[in-house]
Amino acid sequence: MLLLRQSALGRGPVMAVTGVEPYREITFDADGDMRGGAPDGMRGLDVTDLVMFAHGWNNSPSVAARLYSAFFAPFPRLLAGRPGVRLGYAGIVWPSMRFTDEPIPDFEPSAAVAAVPPGPGAASGAWQGLDKTTRDVLAGLFPGHRTTLDRLTVLLDEQPDSQTAFAEFGSLARELAAVPAGGLESCFADDLPHDEQSPPAVLFEDPLTLCTRFAAALDARSPSLGLGGLGGLGSRLGGGVTGAWKGAKELLRQTTYYAMKRRAGTVGELGLGPLLGRLSRSSPGMRVHLVGHSQGARLVAFALRGLPEGAHNVKSVTLLQGAFSHYAFATSLPHAPHSAGALAALQHRVDGPVVACYSRHDSALGVIYPLASSLAGDSATAVGLDRRWWAMGHDGIQAVAGARRLTLEEALRDGVPLRGCVSVDAASVVRRGGPPSGAHSDICHEELARVVLAAGRIGR
Repeated sequence: MLLLRQSALGRGPVMAVTGVEPYREITFDADGDMRGGAPDGMRGLDVTDLVMFAHGWNNSPSVAARLYSAFFAPFPRLLAGRPGVRLGYAGIVWPSMRFTDEPIPDFEPSAAVAAVPPGPGAASGAWQGLDKTTRDVLAGLFPGHRTTLDRLTVLLDEQPDSQTAFAEFGSLARELAAVPAGGLESCFADDLPHDEQSPPAVLFEDPLTLCTRFAAALDARSPSLGLGGLGGLGSRLGGGVTGAWKGAKELLRQTTYYAMKRRAGTVGELGLGPLLGRLSRSSPGMRVHLVGHSQGARLVAFALRGLPEGAHNVKSVTLLQGAFSHYAFATSLPHAPHSAGALAALQHRVDGPVVACYSRHDSALGVIYPLASSLAGDSATAVGLDRRWWAMGHDGIQAVAGARRLTLEEALRDGVPLRGCVSVDAASVVRRGGPPSGAHSDICHEELARVVLAAGRIGR
């Protein structure tokens, strides 16, 4: 159950988590500025430990609150009988989005999605077009583009048998995400040498080629939605121009995804990082534990870039199905030894471990992410086997000396190391969900709550 309560930042009534107290909501805008000013409500927390959770793609604060309520629910019971622990909770709300056909397991499906009538492509198994809820969310996140959204919707509904239509669709999708027609370096100069080191194919590859690849990856006839199914992708690019429309919505999803990806990094580095620095001064005895899901994992990880020197209050970071490069913490990339990841060696700013939970059942990161992240011109056949494009939520943290790898059972039985990078295979519980995202959002499990407690040594 969710109740209205006063925001800790003075914004008026908000949807808040029930069942855990004390709870605070922290809201950032797209530039990383906090809404409501200084976090006075945070300073008044009489807690020994504070768990701060950042959501991934959510289309409203109420959806984020439901996710937090479900994830935090086991904590009070798990800490019962452990004297000396006073745990506080904070939900980080930032302007992201989630396409409404990506339900979170255990949450009811969106009524808006259920009410959408089948479009012209439904009979052929194509993905349906943009429902009104998704269009409204996109319009809010990308103001001034309503006409563009209307035209994208028409193209998705009509699915013209024309290469020109795909070129128009790709141009409109990239316009929505404010990507210039040319000038790769000017668009991503602030991202280099971030994550994948170069602008991704989804922003500059031929739209028809990409839509065809996405359609093949999402085709229900594929033997699986894991990386094993990508090896023969090139042999399954049939269906002609019309069949490629099954991948067009995924092209739009991934184009907007990259806009949100840049935003998550900005909010983490310019918003959350400095906030943590202020908390270290105002509440020096409070131990902070960062948790993030999907792009929220990127957000809390990038907060380490903005964490001021001398701030030692971050005692653990837990990344759940992190939607960013598995090489992010590497000081030297296997395929480019003289280059480093976006967060190279920043795990040392954490006075504890950085734990990445991953699952092979996450098809959003195991299939779509490498296709979208590869460089323009890379062959579809090679992408699935090319580790350059894999995400942290698919196979954990890579190319970091001394990093440990554990099964979920080992982490829960023996705990996790005191310092450094740790990867935990959570596939035994993170396993539910259909296409296009698979198990990407299947994170509300007591076992993962226990991983957070173990990483932070909370109650030990």
